[in-house]
Amino acid sequence: MTAAKTLREFHRPALWIALWLAMIATVIATCLMPAKDLPPTPFDSFDKVEHFTAYLLLSLYAGMLFARVRAQALATAGLIALGVALEFAQAKLTDSRSGDAADALANSLGALAGLWLARTPMGLWLQRVDRALARR
Repeated sequence: MTAAKTLREFHRPALWIALWLAMIATVIATCLMPAKDLPPTPFDSFDKVEHFTAYLLLSLYAGMLFARVRAQALATAGLIALGVALEFAQAKLTDSRSGDAADALANSLGALAGLWLARTPMGLWLQRVDRALARR
């Protein structure tokens, strides 16, 4: 399958793919930075909300990028694997962070929610933005 058939129709697909990859890189960097460099959370377990939201947005964005359900599902599966891997990395590669199964669950549930939302009209939002920018 060619990239043109895998991606939705965009005027500037490289820009939107690069933005998604930058979002993923930001999540990776944030998950592996020292705990002291992170802002305090407003209440206990708020990090679960952050995990859920981050992976929901990453997965929804993938749904906005990819035209086919299979590609969207593969991206979501990759994000779930990334979330689990980052929890292991926090446990093994950092001194001030710990892996947390509840964080991995929040990541996974967020990614699945993003995949579901991509099947709604929200999944067409990025194409609308792309078309609006192309008209300028």
